[in-house]
Amino acid sequence: MKTSINGFLVLLGAVFLLSFLGLVTAQQRPVLTPEQLQRLTIRPVPGKEGLYLLPGFDGGLSGGNVAVRVSEQGVIIVDNKFAYSYDDITRQVASVTDQPIRYVLNTHHHFDHAGSNPDFKRTAQVIGHDNVRVNMLRNAGPSADPTGAPPMTFSDKTSVHAGEATAEAYHLGCGHTNGDSVILFPDLGVVHTGDLFIWGNRLDGSTLAPFIDYDNGGCARDWTATLDGLLALDFDTVIPGHGPLLGKAEVRIFRDKFDHLQRRIQALIDAGVGRDEIASRLDIEDLNWPLAPERIQAIFDEFSED
Repeated sequence: MKTSINGFLVLLGAVFLLSFLGLVTAQQRPVLTPEQLQRLTIRPVPGKEGLYLLPGFDGGLSGGNVAVRVSEQGVIIVDNKFAYSYDDITRQVASVTDQPIRYVLNTHHHFDHAGSNPDFKRTAQVIGHDNVRVNMLRNAGPSADPTGAPPMTFSDKTSVHAGEATAEAYHLGCGHTNGDSVILFPDLGVVHTGDLFIWGNRLDGSTLAPFIDYDNGGCARDWTATLDGLLALDFDTVIPGHGPLLGKAEVRIFRDKFDHLQRRIQALIDAGVGRDEIASRLDIEDLNWPLAPERIQAIFDEFSED
């Protein structure tokens, strides 16, 4: 039974990879149902005046969550979905304010979060961590647009201000990539985590699981420490990279689940389990994260380097 499950996960991982690569190169707009479009419509964040959410549930159909902070002197947004998303984002923002988008903060460089950087750079200040720029420039190829790299970067922390609205960007360590940032709206007690924290199901109903982008400096070993840094910030509401609005308790649950994943893999390594066996011997059914064998093996490789 376990062999058949592993075979299914291998197939699932291959399908995901092919789909991911196809979207990276093509960035084609998907056809969505009216119900799906309704789920992606801008809405206010309850109890947080001036803050709106453009929902995003996955990297294929809907992109990442976009936070929209409105003030009387301009708009701050966090992330901007796909390369084709500029018109949709600006149209939806214009439905709640007549103020222009002045600042665009990137949580990381991936195409489903920062794909519209080139368009936004024409009229707004686009800002990301140093490694967001490095990763974008390094990854740019024949089908990529190097002009998407943010022209303004920071190392550990930066802040932007638009009237009474303030957004603080923190780089707390590696995890999903080496350029992850979390964006805090301190007066509202709201944080956008990027893909350091994700939750729930994709738009198609499949379950999300953390992804470690080793090609762009991601790491499993430090991810929980990075989340500990996030949990030390003062917030009560969380906008994950993908998924619904949540609270601090869910970030703690995610952090603890990742810690269990790390400890179980390390325990198997310490017991002499090899790379070819690690996925079949690892029991993570209780975590509800459908991790394909090659993703578990990648963590094995990272831990085995020590």
